[in-house]
Amino acid sequence: MTEKRVNSTPEVSPPPSASTDPWDEVAQRLGADLFLDLQPDPGVSARGRGATRRRALTEALRAAILDGRLPPGTALPPYRSLAADLGLARGTVSTVYQELIAEGWLIARQGSATRVAEGAARGPISSSIRATALPHTIRHDFSLGQPCAGLFPRADWVRATRRVLTETPDDTFSPAHPQGRPELRHALTTYLSRTRGVRTAADHIVLGTSVMAALELLSRSVFGDVVAVESHGLPFHRQALERGGTRVVPVAVDDAGMVIDDLERTCASAVLLTPSHQFPTGVALSPARRMQVVDWARRTGAIIVEDDYDGEFRYDRDPVGALQALGPDVVIHAGSMSKSLSPAVRAGWLAMPPELVGRVLNAKGIREPDAGIIDQLVLADMITSGAYDRHIRRSRQVYRQRRDDLVDVVSEIGLELPGIAAGLHALIPVDHAVEGSLVHRAYERGIAVVGQSLFRHPEAEPMPRGGVAVGFGTPAASTFTADLAALADLLAGVPHP
Repeated sequence: MTEKRVNSTPEVSPPPSASTDPWDEVAQRLGADLFLDLQPDPGVSARGRGATRRRALTEALRAAILDGRLPPGTALPPYRSLAADLGLARGTVSTVYQELIAEGWLIARQGSATRVAEGAARGPISSSIRATALPHTIRHDFSLGQPCAGLFPRADWVRATRRVLTETPDDTFSPAHPQGRPELRHALTTYLSRTRGVRTAADHIVLGTSVMAALELLSRSVFGDVVAVESHGLPFHRQALERGGTRVVPVAVDDAGMVIDDLERTCASAVLLTPSHQFPTGVALSPARRMQVVDWARRTGAIIVEDDYDGEFRYDRDPVGALQALGPDVVIHAGSMSKSLSPAVRAGWLAMPPELVGRVLNAKGIREPDAGIIDQLVLADMITSGAYDRHIRRSRQVYRQRRDDLVDVVSEIGLELPGIAAGLHALIPVDHAVEGSLVHRAYERGIAVVGQSLFRHPEAEPMPRGGVAVGFGTPAASTFTADLAALADLLAGVPHP
């Protein structure tokens, strides 16, 4: 079998005048603590070590900027060099750099080194002040990709669990088939057909824990060497594909979604889309481009993966049907319960062309991590009993009102939200020049928002304007009014893009 080439993104070159490795100076300023934090712990899994090291590097760089060890203008080494020096994955260091750029700590310009932003540090500060600037002191949480935790249907979950435990025969609790419990696959077949127009059968659905895990699985089993993704999208999409050994190439996004004419010029054997509500821009893939991408897949033998991101939450009209309905022979429909119920409910699915099911199951393995049997049965019960539909209707009403309130706040300061009225997030347009400083100011005030630049593929061109992504589904009901007031105060005086 031909070995796949893992994506290598272009590094940011050091300034031409640099005659020595810039990391030598940076390392001296950070001291030994960072390197001790990054040493492997034999008792922690590889995945856990990756998360710990990423967090250690992020916090070490923030602390070094805050206390003046890395003054404004300091050039950081190319992330590829830093990754090699620290024994980290290139994607880990790249993600840290992108996160700090989005938060306003660092700046990056084409053809120049990544540097500490002017104004990012206020000189040496005490430990107590530094602690107030770190993420665990967030007071207004507009984090992305999660629903309001208070809306979780606890009573329905308890009732469904009681029924499942009372009525399920003993042999149900034997090791499960890697395709997942048939009860949930049958329930999803009916539900996805009724609500999203998906054309599938229970035998064509493979259950898993999340869209991220599904993408890595597809990368190992179905995709070729190159997969196209939206130029601005979820970083975990790209990371999951790369972990599976696939090279990822960006394709531009505009007001009608991915530019399929640009996709046609790639050598990609698959494409990953968020057609119902593109992340982070909030646009929907236009009808003409939906037909065009399906035609491209059929002509070239390529595969389309549709992450049905926010597909159930449309507020101004009925939700746009799934792309899979136009091409069930070439489209894999991926979804999960993370935004409709909770990220804590680890249940996702792939509805795919029948000829791909066997390949995915072989790659998945017999005892791969999966949603628990009881959770699968509980979800099946909630869908068939109508409890899940009732929860979606209640949630849709709440999120529609929240988005309307956010639109009012943004409108009062002369801004307008792009994209369609859908989902759990919105992108507030701002100038590129102020995006980083605005996110940094939000960070200082304990407001959790994310800059649009965090979502840009390293090889992609920037969007025509910047933006700040706000997850309006996250705040608790009791704090939402105060959270919006804090956001409005943050945005006051921001120049119009």
